[in-house]
Amino acid sequence: MRIYTYSEARQNLASVLEKARQEGEILIKRKDGTFFVVRPLSREKSPLDIPGIDLNMSVDEIVSVIREIRER
Repeated sequence: MRIYTYSEARQNLASVLEKARQEGEILIKRKDGTFFVVRPLSREKSPLDIPGIDLNMSVDEIVSVIREIRER
């Protein structure tokens, strides 16, 4: 696990965050000896998060089909 000083972390934030993503977590140490942990959060995907389908239809065509189905 990599330890950065506060100054190093502040000056190189993008690379510190990338290192945390790669390694799981990093520590930042302040002058007073206090440590902080930086780690990426894992996001769980929603079961409703599905890729779209390309129907090769315009919005007007889709609305027309929906209206036709509702009229039945």
